[in-house]
Amino acid sequence: MRYATMSGVTGVLAALLAAPASAAEPLRIGVHASFSGAAAIFAQGMQSAGELAAEDVKSAGGLKIGGKTYEITLKAYDDKYKAQDAVTTMDRLIHEDNIRFVIGPLGSAAAVATRQKTSDAKVMTFTMAFSHRALGAEAPYAFRPVVTTGEFTDAQLDWVLKQAPVKKVRALLPNDETGQQMGAAGQKAYRSRGVTLDVDYFERERVDFVPLLTRVLPQADALEIGGVAPLTTGLIIKQARELGYKNPIFITGGDVTAEVVKVAGKQATEGVYIHIPLDPKRPETAAFIARYTKKYGHAPNGFTPFFYAAMQMLLQSIRNVDSVEDTGRIAKELASLKDFPTVLGRARWSGEKAYGINHQIDLPFYVGQIRNGEAVTMATCDPAACR
Repeated sequence: MRYATMSGVTGVLAALLAAPASAAEPLRIGVHASFSGAAAIFAQGMQSAGELAAEDVKSAGGLKIGGKTYEITLKAYDDKYKAQDAVTTMDRLIHEDNIRFVIGPLGSAAAVATRQKTSDAKVMTFTMAFSHRALGAEAPYAFRPVVTTGEFTDAQLDWVLKQAPVKKVRALLPNDETGQQMGAAGQKAYRSRGVTLDVDYFERERVDFVPLLTRVLPQADALEIGGVAPLTTGLIIKQARELGYKNPIFITGGDVTAEVVKVAGKQATEGVYIHIPLDPKRPETAAFIARYTKKYGHAPNGFTPFFYAAMQMLLQSIRNVDSVEDTGRIAKELASLKDFPTVLGRARWSGEKAYGINHQIDLPFYVGQIRNGEAVTMATCDPAACR
């Protein structure tokens, strides 16, 4: 009997020693993005940003909040770049998965379609939507951790038009919330500089642009492509050059160089003016790019570091509030962060003048040209000017 008792005690001790001292609870973060279609590279980058943030938390022994330890788990859904699918996806994240923090939505239509749901449920979102309607005082839980056309158009356009003075520009934009918002803003910006911008809209799924380009290119001193997924951008440039178009091409949204060059080729993309969202020579940015490349086998797209920076800021806000549930306090704490060190440099939130709320990331941006298949930085900018 004594032997049996000791054996039982030994088994219990062994089990206790084998178990972790305190099991970590999951801190669930959703990824709401378009994993299918031409914008998939952006969606994958958003998910990767969450994965790297999860690695940070795990390597630090977990996130210690309210006497508990948490580790990040991700739940990703594909909204297929469609508003109705976006609503269904957000419903699942909120009501089935009980998630309070979401990386996304990716597109403007999705962000606008789900804004009321996330506001009502007090779910914090980190969107890539360029639409002016993605942010606002009526959406106190929505943050935008990327720099959009609303922030960079004026300064970037002033610089580009000095390099390539033109009078008539033709824009090809997607026929959705993103494209329509960018079209209206672009026309206003060009008009104020004495330049005419005519906009032609197309459906996101389109791949044959030859008929459209054949019609519009003879009327264009320059071709403007903004708010267009990388694959589609590459197709437009490739087909325009094949038609003999030699005038300037402007890409005024997103860092899409690698994908565009892959699709269109070095020769077709040579000299294209491009928006560059980050400086890869900055030490902390270079370290992030190296880490990402080592893990995933390829360099990140230009938006990925912004979402990782947003996760850095979110996690610090959660620590400061000492809660993973009180998203009202967490959102206020996040908006209050100033001069916060991220992989893109020191960041803060602005935007009250434009959107009625300081939920727009404030970081420098850059413009340049594609040369020999690479984006070469030509100017460093803030919303006031490019230098």
